[in-house]
Amino acid sequence: MVIAALSAVAYAFIASTYRSIVAPALETPEGRAGFALAMRAPLYAIVATDAFLLLAVGLASYALARAALRPLARAREREERFASEAAHELRTPLAAIASLAESAAPDAPAPERAAFEAIARRALDCGDLVGDLLTLARASGADALEREIVDVSVVVRRCIRDVGHVPLPAIDATLDGALVYGDERRLRQLVRNLLDNAFAHARERIAVRVISDNGDARLSVEDDGPGVAPDIEGRLFERFAKGRASAGSGLGLALCRWIAQAHGGSIAFEGGSRFVVRLPLADAPATDVP
Repeated sequence: MVIAALSAVAYAFIASTYRSIVAPALETPEGRAGFALAMRAPLYAIVATDAFLLLAVGLASYALARAALRPLARAREREERFASEAAHELRTPLAAIASLAESAAPDAPAPERAAFEAIARRALDCGDLVGDLLTLARASGADALEREIVDVSVVVRRCIRDVGHVPLPAIDATLDGALVYGDERRLRQLVRNLLDNAFAHARERIAVRVISDNGDARLSVEDDGPGVAPDIEGRLFERFAKGRASAGSGLGLALCRWIAQAHGGSIAFEGGSRFVVRLPLADAPATDVP
């Protein structure tokens, strides 16, 4: 804008100068035509100068941006490398602890057996937590997916069946077929996290719905619990975000956001206790879940 304004001022000044010099000639049609022809040369010169300046400014801005972002990119690479190495170093002993505890439990007396089983469970939980942290440390999620055509409704139906032994809260499910091109394992993780979050806060009912909406598969999960506390609403999808009465690691919703974004979609909190995930539909017709 600054360059354009300066160029306009320069052109107006040149035109005014030329007009004052050839003012008598401008009273004839031939003079006006000649003046217009003469003004083309400075106009072309100004345009060429502006183009050169814009190119120079653009190249300089690009170089400065790269120089400024290079340390951040290197820091991100170091973070990913550290997270990967730390996860590997932590998961190996945790797996060994779980395996030893599970092996010792059957032959141990009742009190010790319960302790060994608790140790195994906690070690496996810690291993899962380390895996979740490694997932969130990755810069890009798309390259970590194993994609195929997946029906979101089928994934949701299977996740609901996995928790079908729980009498309350009851789940009201409305599942229309919605095909996406995604990673079924990651999508199961997303749905399970949303269901776990709903189960942790629901009183009697959970509503789950899957529909196709404007080119997206739209998954909504809502419970009849007290809703999200105001003190956490603004940071729901951050790592380790937990309400005052919440259990768990505080990574569930952060992982949901990572998975949704890795699939080119999004997740949003729509007030109360309602979460909505949108994923791009695959280029194939969806069918209802049997």
